[in-house]
Amino acid sequence: MTDERVTATYLVETSQDLAQAVAIMAGEQSSGTFVAIPGETEELKAASGARVEALEEVGQVAAPSLPGARHRPGAPIRQAHVTLSWPIANMGASLPGLYTTVAGNLFELQQFSGLRVLDVSFSPAYFARYKGPAFGIAGTRALAGVAAGPIIGTIVKPSVGFGPQGVADLVAMLGAAGIDFIKDDELQADGPVCPFDQRVKAVMQVIDMLAQKTGRKIMYAFNLTGEVDEMQRRHDIVAQAGGTCVMVVLNSAGLAGVTALARHSALPVHGHRAGWGALSRHPALGWSYVAWHKFWRLAGADHLHVNGLANKFCEDDATVIAAARACLTPLAADHPAIAMPVFSSGQTVRQAAGTHAQLGSADLMYLAGGGIIGHPDGPAAGVTALRAAWAAAMDGTGIATAAACVPALAAALRGTAP
Repeated sequence: MTDERVTATYLVETSQDLAQAVAIMAGEQSSGTFVAIPGETEELKAASGARVEALEEVGQVAAPSLPGARHRPGAPIRQAHVTLSWPIANMGASLPGLYTTVAGNLFELQQFSGLRVLDVSFSPAYFARYKGPAFGIAGTRALAGVAAGPIIGTIVKPSVGFGPQGVADLVAMLGAAGIDFIKDDELQADGPVCPFDQRVKAVMQVIDMLAQKTGRKIMYAFNLTGEVDEMQRRHDIVAQAGGTCVMVVLNSAGLAGVTALARHSALPVHGHRAGWGALSRHPALGWSYVAWHKFWRLAGADHLHVNGLANKFCEDDATVIAAARACLTPLAADHPAIAMPVFSSGQTVRQAAGTHAQLGSADLMYLAGGGIIGHPDGPAAGVTALRAAWAAAMDGTGIATAAACVPALAAALRGTAP
């Protein structure tokens, strides 16, 4: 294990000497200090120092992307891709340790007016310790009763305000409409208005009643985000009630919390990325989704949110598709476990064809709020319309042709923005 190395690739921006700035970056994230000290011998640096594996200039910008950098007046501001590697002996097979190594103090270095993590690769020791998604796509499909095509779902709205019975009544309406999947909103975990224990009891009573009628159990992702002992206790409540999914807000629970939950869980873990924009919105700072999602996936998240095409947020379609493809790509040849991408945020029948065409797969969750509940003929028609839109996307029929045969789809198209 001590000979293994891990790597990370970055976008960097600087007006300083590029090679020197990157060397400082490598030192900051391994054995380096800002002054020479007796203990930092050449032998120690050779054994523990980060190595610069690749450095490629990719362009220049007219002005610094971020404040606080040490800028050389008149010097070109260059951007480059750089790959660093570290011996695993520095941090061991620890996701929190690796996270700190690849994304710690380096964001604050004066040499850089831009720095973003683009990708990360793990060494075999990580795959031995962290098993990744326990259920993934196949296990989720089996529990949700959806053998092929997207899992059609929605989110409890309003986000907060309903009590347990209010949530259960909404589930009854959506269940009668034929929905596959429902999730709590990320803002609702265990508030006094809607206590977790009571919400699980009320919702599962409805789900069990519907299952007796239809022979298929709706998958409901209960948001159990909290401290580790709280999450484990809440998981057990869901499992004992016959639930089939739990949800955690990744950034709120943290890597250690999500890892502990996933190791404890007998149910799929639905990973919500609330707070993602703070890590990604500036193109010269933070993380690419490709790099960021790997930590949570290896920690054990079975489902990972990726936003959606033509979404209500600021993310462009190409980035959304790249995120979904990353979820479906094995982390290594001998570690094939993949996560199910979750499309949400303003999704309607209109994005189905583009999503399928660009992703090339229907192994996904497709969550629509207004696209289902806001259908002019009611939620059942909303579910029917989404299924028809996806069927047309997968068989190449075309949405207009399908709408001529499915009144619910035609009504949805009339009621959604172009």
